[in-house]
Amino acid sequence: MRSRSTRGRCSSAPPRPRRAAAGPPRRGAAEGRRRLAASPRNGPAAPRGVRERSRALRNLPPFLVLVWRASPPLAASAVALRLVRAFLPILLLFVGKLIIDEVVRLAGLPNRPDSLANWLESGLADRLALLVAAEFALAIADDVFGRVVSYAEGTLSERVSIAASIRLMRHAATLDLATFEDAEFQNRLERARIQTTGRIPIIGQVAGQAQDLATLASFAAGLAAYSPWLVALLAVTLVPGFLGEAHFNNEAYALAHARTAERREIDYVRQTAAGVDAAKEVKIFALGAFLVERYRHLAERFFTSSRRIAGRRAAWGALFAAFGTLGYYAAYAFIVARALAGAITIGDLTFLAGSFRRLRALLDALLTGFSATAAQALYLEDLFSFFRVEASIRRPATDLLPFPEPMRDGFRFEGVGFRYPGSERWAVRDLSFDLRAGETIALVGENGAGKTTIVKLLARLYEPTEGRITLDGRDLGEYDADALRAHVGVIFQDFVRYSLTAAENIAVGRIEARNDRPRIRTAAVESLADEVVAKLPEGYDQMVGKRFVNGVELSGGEWQKLAIARAYMRDAAVLILDEPTASLDARAEAEVFARFRDLSRGRTSVLISHRFSSARLADRILVLGEGRVEAQGTHAELLRASGRYAELFELQARGYR
Repeated sequence: MRSRSTRGRCSSAPPRPRRAAAGPPRRGAAEGRRRLAASPRNGPAAPRGVRERSRALRNLPPFLVLVWRASPPLAASAVALRLVRAFLPILLLFVGKLIIDEVVRLAGLPNRPDSLANWLESGLADRLALLVAAEFALAIADDVFGRVVSYAEGTLSERVSIAASIRLMRHAATLDLATFEDAEFQNRLERARIQTTGRIPIIGQVAGQAQDLATLASFAAGLAAYSPWLVALLAVTLVPGFLGEAHFNNEAYALAHARTAERREIDYVRQTAAGVDAAKEVKIFALGAFLVERYRHLAERFFTSSRRIAGRRAAWGALFAAFGTLGYYAAYAFIVARALAGAITIGDLTFLAGSFRRLRALLDALLTGFSATAAQALYLEDLFSFFRVEASIRRPATDLLPFPEPMRDGFRFEGVGFRYPGSERWAVRDLSFDLRAGETIALVGENGAGKTTIVKLLARLYEPTEGRITLDGRDLGEYDADALRAHVGVIFQDFVRYSLTAAENIAVGRIEARNDRPRIRTAAVESLADEVVAKLPEGYDQMVGKRFVNGVELSGGEWQKLAIARAYMRDAAVLILDEPTASLDARAEAEVFARFRDLSRGRTSVLISHRFSSARLADRILVLGEGRVEAQGTHAELLRASGRYAELFELQARGYR
């Protein structure tokens, strides 16, 4: 292997021809790159045609399934309540017709009573009183059912929002790191995240449409019994308004879809200008006015586009509404004419006029609501298309191997090359070396040499573009990726500063053991983080970070000690520290590495550091340059070789003289 032939010296031989990958083919990587380049990752284009918009309705069934699974009792209750409410309007109107007819009849009686007391005493008004009582009871029931429906659907919406958010987070956890590092995918994720809360009102909208449809059927049946053509007239006058709403809903979605990246930039600028993370530099560099102007420019451009659509929608909507109103009054004139001719009673007139008015409103609401529901379904496409994104690093569960315990041979890189998605530049190329079981190696080299990329490949956050990595002689792709990562403890130089308690910040290294306080304390002692925790008012239970009111901010070095504690908390077979002491002073750095040397004995370890005083503690040092291993050996061997390592060591040592 090349790694052995270059031991102790800088390689001057030309790079070997790239070898074909041995062992199982890298199907996951190739398929992943194709998948990442295709539409599932980049997201669908905004639908334009009627067929494309109609296809978005396919998201309603899975959404309704999501609603039902979120809370079956609440969903069933909402449906039952909506069905009851659906028939209350027709009952109210019909009882009102009976009341009017009864009043007209009683008013035409000869020798009728001249006072309310006499009416009640005579018993002539008993039927009228019963009808009024029935109307009152129906009105109370309508109000009560309306409030109960609002409560049930509001509660159900919250449950669905929680369920959708949980599903989104769980699915996101299954996706590859390469997917998250793609800007187009970030746009898609942002749209999906918005839908976990922003589209939940569709529950009430769909339920309301179902209720309106049942109510419309009851009114249409009553109206058709008198004049069927009136129902057809209503439909004809309302169709233009429906088509107009459908068109403008599609335009609004297309705008929102196209402006996802811009909206993310708006949010970023707003957070930067008024957030704690950049507050120091915003003040020092007087960036306030610049950020405000950038926000104004982006927001105004977005606002102008939105208002343009809203203005056209309002103008055309007024025209369509006028057309519908014309149809209503034509029908109303026909009903009045029939009443004057004596063909129907005054009660019938009231019932028909009221039915026609309600039917018109219901048809208008249904057509507009259907258009709105189709528009909501377009937004749901952002959510469910996200759920259809698949990880590329995957194999059938039956083929996966468990992590070997203990490791026998360790890891081997064989002609490994890797390019980040969307990049033409090779991060590493023709990379061959061993990481033997129980050995500690250090990776050194200038920025961009490929050190962190090697770590990501080792932890299988990425698949090699060419070549292969083996573990105990088996291709790394044959192992269960989750099991592999469970046995690898990695602390990257850009570690996350969690706004959690100090104990939880350490426990994320093995989150299932977050309640094991002795283990957390041990990890803190091993990383020197116990000194940080001792200064906190509430110790391990202190919230750290300034995101929340009761949080305590830490220095860069204090955060770094908590991060290193996560690696020890993991107690993994493979320990990887990527620039673990960049923010520590010289004394703290010496103590951390002294402990690392003791605690890594018997473990397979990788240390990345720009400081050669730290690297010399490793069993072997690999010198990287332009994505390749240029030389390897001990500190003394590499100094004698007078290659890149000796040159960089001398440059660093010169700064301390």
